[in-house]
Amino acid sequence: MVDESTRKTLSCIPLLKTKAGPREKELWVQRLKEEYQALIQYVQNNKSADNDWFRLESNDQGTRWFGKCWYIHNLLKYEFDVEFDIPVTYPSTAPEIALPELDGKTAKMYRGGKICLTDHFKPLWARNAPKFGIAHAMALGLGPWLAVEIPDLIEKGVIKYKEKSEG
Repeated sequence: MVDESTRKTLSCIPLLKTKAGPREKELWVQRLKEEYQALIQYVQNNKSADNDWFRLESNDQGTRWFGKCWYIHNLLKYEFDVEFDIPVTYPSTAPEIALPELDGKTAKMYRGGKICLTDHFKPLWARNAPKFGIAHAMALGLGPWLAVEIPDLIEKGVIKYKEKSEG
């Protein structure tokens, strides 16, 4: 079940209309425009709610995405690289989001640092494809994963806080 907070977050992310993946060249350009509009809206909503937690950008084709995500725990900011490729069967198949530096540090992760979204997120994606996009994957996939896993990894001493070096 989706809780009220998640429902509110979801209602503020625009649903996508174009069913196209990277193989459909002309339609993919339209889909990418919708993806960026949804991501921009989601980030603006997060900033308004003082809940800014990631930055993403893509290659020119929109097939490889990368950036940073962070999680605040006990007033300390833990920052991670985030990356994923758009599957050729997108939007029927959700992207596999990876946090490479956490590879092997939790059981809820696959090789290469891909976070485990199988039980909760993938069925939701399947029911809502092609209306869901990258912003939905961040909101319903990576966000909840960080909220559960990062505090646990910190408490177990697997992740240590790193001071930002002045440079």
